[in-house]
Amino acid sequence: MFIQHYALKDAQNVRIEIYNVKGQVIRSFSSSNKAAGEYFATWDGTDSTGKAVASGIYFYHIVTPDYTNMKKMMLVK
Repeated sequence: MFIQHYALKDAQNVRIEIYNVKGQVIRSFSSSNKAAGEYFATWDGTDSTGKAVASGIYFYHIVTPDYTNMKKMMLVK
């Protein structure tokens, strides 16, 4: 399971996408108009259909109107 902490200074839209090593989006989370504050994004290791993905390297991409960041993670089962 993957958990990422993030904070918003102002209310804004947030999109988090999980990519495999081929660059394909396997899961996407979006929320419209989140209030300012601290949040945790949780990914349970499944794709957009609910099927469990294999152990390995994945990337997560956090996007807001004024911020974007992509980082690598390892899913181990």
